[in-house]
Amino acid sequence: MPPDPPPIDVLVLGIGNVLWADEGFGVRAVEALHAAYRFPSGVRIMDGGTQGMFLLPYVQQAARLLVFDAIDFGLAPGEMRLIRNHDVPRYMGAKKVSMHQTGFQEVLASASLTGQYPAELALIGVQPVELDDYGGSLRPAVKSRLPDAIRIGLEVLSDWGVQARERGAAPGGDDRIGPPELDLGNYERTDSPPAASD
Repeated sequence: MPPDPPPIDVLVLGIGNVLWADEGFGVRAVEALHAAYRFPSGVRIMDGGTQGMFLLPYVQQAARLLVFDAIDFGLAPGEMRLIRNHDVPRYMGAKKVSMHQTGFQEVLASASLTGQYPAELALIGVQPVELDDYGGSLRPAVKSRLPDAIRIGLEVLSDWGVQARERGAAPGGDDRIGPPELDLGNYERTDSPPAASD
């Protein structure tokens, strides 16, 4: 059994699947945030993908949790909302756009049951345009909201006492969030999505 992760003051988590169009919004948001800014120790920027309950130890260790995701708010495509604290779990599963949201709602419920639950939560969600497109990238209406998502995220983090510093150069090597072939620019230049593994 892997050891528990160390305590995290702030966990910034992007969830979703980059292989299914706007499903990848949360991951693309943390990818862009991490590419542009550095954060102090105690702040973890993480691609949560569709890992579901595997994220539980990280959520349990976090004092504050900021989540980026595509959420069906019932709004016009591309509209964005900031949800805070006790409203976050309700939006993570009320109108789910994929199975990962049900999984993450269970993560939050499990963390609460164990008494290891973030003191503060925030969710930055965008209304998706298209999800049923394997290999597709973010639709323009959603992709254009990434700068707004980052701005709102930085405001939330600042409210929590976290000061970001602009990077002089993009992260590389072990400082990357994910594999370079799945970076947004590289992904959009390929003709087909990566083959699914068995």
